[in-house]
Amino acid sequence: MILGVALDGPSPAVVAVGDGAPPSQAVRACVAVDLDGIPRAPVAAIRVGGPCPPVLRPVADPGVATIVRGGHSLTGRPLAPLDTGAVREFAAGCGLIDFAVTATGSPMLADHELAVAAIIAAEVPAARITLSYEFGRPGLREREAHAIRNAALGPEAGRIADRVARELPGVPVFFARTGSGLVSAHYFRRFPRACDRGGTTSLRRGRAALATADVPAPFQVIESAGEDLLAAAYGAALARPEAQVERIVQARGRAELDRALQDARDEALTRVVSAGAAPGFARIAETTVNPLSYLPDGFYRVRVTAEGATP
Repeated sequence: MILGVALDGPSPAVVAVGDGAPPSQAVRACVAVDLDGIPRAPVAAIRVGGPCPPVLRPVADPGVATIVRGGHSLTGRPLAPLDTGAVREFAAGCGLIDFAVTATGSPMLADHELAVAAIIAAEVPAARITLSYEFGRPGLREREAHAIRNAALGPEAGRIADRVARELPGVPVFFARTGSGLVSAHYFRRFPRACDRGGTTSLRRGRAALATADVPAPFQVIESAGEDLLAAAYGAALARPEAQVERIVQARGRAELDRALQDARDEALTRVVSAGAAPGFARIAETTVNPLSYLPDGFYRVRVTAEGATP
């Protein structure tokens, strides 16, 4: 049996999909929740790059932000040495533990983001660190905004995951992604931004399934707090684990491109297992390769989606 859970304040809606066994015997619980409006933690945002006009500076609201020297071009060329002293001073003095790190060129080469993360971890042992390259967007400000929001959502996402674990002890818990798919509670704690609109996505899926003449699986309401919550809970229960990888790669020929694609596929499969898929049932669902017209020949934007079944 699969449980679908839609969260809305203190009154969740829960549906059981499958054989009607008691909740304690559920194979998994799939949670639908939108993260708009939840409390956001103050974030210490670090951009690694060159000077910029005030209007283009990083914004962490609530929180503080700084720019330190370093970064790479989108072709991987170093722009400046990383200012490790400035990173260390900011990390030690900001008084926060939730960090978002964005370096220019990191979708191509993430070395400076990883180096900043190591410095933060040494200065603030309790730090929770989001690195922008893990979101893959080539645009600096879009990637930075995603990283800052992910860091801001992290503490409350952890509390949501703890709440569901208390409500359903012993049941593996998954959270609905924005767009499609599920991720494990562990993945949700680390990348809550991936589930920003999980409730809306699940509601749309659930409504579509319930509107068909042949409902995909039998289900029963355990506790209901409104028609939309029942549909969202059902939609979450229908999803499967999913993960994505997006990178900029350089390839001087077909053989190099094939190797880069295989690396991206391997990373996507690793991520979907981290997101809760059983290793033997993970597969590549989609691979997209687009040449980048604004860079020299041989640069591509690669996006790989992997999906799988839960254990």
